[in-house]
Amino acid sequence: MELLFAILFSSFIFVLFKLFPRFEIDTFQAIVVNYFVAFLCGFIFFPFELNKLVSVDVFWFLNAISASVLFIGLFLIMGISSQRNGLSSTSVAVKMSMALSVLGMMISYSENIQWMKITGIILAITGVISMTLQSTDQKNTVSSAWMLLVLFVGSGLLDFLLNYIQHHVLVENETAFFTAFAFGMAGVIGAVIAITLWLQGKLKPSFRNLLAGILLGIPNYFSIYFLMKAYDVLSWSGSSILAVINVSIVVIASIIGLIFFQEKWNKLKFFGFISALISILFLYLAA
Repeated sequence: MELLFAILFSSFIFVLFKLFPRFEIDTFQAIVVNYFVAFLCGFIFFPFELNKLVSVDVFWFLNAISASVLFIGLFLIMGISSQRNGLSSTSVAVKMSMALSVLGMMISYSENIQWMKITGIILAITGVISMTLQSTDQKNTVSSAWMLLVLFVGSGLLDFLLNYIQHHVLVENETAFFTAFAFGMAGVIGAVIAITLWLQGKLKPSFRNLLAGILLGIPNYFSIYFLMKAYDVLSWSGSSILAVINVSIVVIASIIGLIFFQEKWNKLKFFGFISALISILFLYLAA
C-alpha cells in the first residue's frame, strides 16, 4: 500500500501544478503555504508517532535542513517547469533522476556493478535529454529547459538523501516526525522569502493562493511520507522501490498531460518516453 499511495499522491501534485495557471494561482505563494500545511499533517494524522521520544542531534538536524532546502527549491522549479515545459517533460525529468539515485546507492552501498543497471542509467539520461530537446519547440521554453536539468540532478540527490536518512539517520517511528519537521523548515525558508518580497511590494497575498497551498500540502506530505515508509517496510532494495514508483508516475503524468491538457508529442518526445520506460525496466530487473 505504501507504494500505491506514494504513486497516487505524487501524480496528483503534477496535476495541481498544471491547473494553477488556469486559476491564476501564484505558484510561489501556494508552495510556501503548502509546507506549513504539510507540517501540520504530520501532527494531525500521526500523533502516535510524534509523541514518541525523539533524540535530535546535530547530524539529524543537518540532514533535516538539507532535505528542507531541496524540498522548497525543487518544488518551486517543478511548479514553474510544469507550466512552461509541460507536464510530461517535467515528470520525466524528476522521475528519471532515479538513475542518479541508483548510481549513488551502488557506490555508497558497494553494490555489484551490473550491466543492466548501467544500461538503465544510460537509457534514463537519453530519455531526459530527448524530452528536454523536444520542449524547446514550445513557446518560452528555450530559456526554461535548464529547469529540467536542475530537476534531474536535484531530484536524484533528494531521492538518495531520503533513502540514506531512512536507513542511517532515523530510528523506529521517526518517519512522520522527520517529514513534518523538514517540511516545517522548508515553510520557514519560504516564509522569509515571501515576507521580504511582500515588504518590497513584489508579492500580494490572496485567499486563492492560500487555498491552493492547502490543496497542495496534503498530497505533498503523504507523497514523501509513504516513500520513506516504503523504504522502511519493504524488503526490496531502494533502487527497486524507486523504479516501481517512478515509472508509474511518469506513465500517469504523461497520459494525463496528453489527454486532459492536450500536450503535443512529436517523435523525439515519444522516443524519450519509451527510452525512459525501458530504463526503468532495466533498473527494476537489476535491482
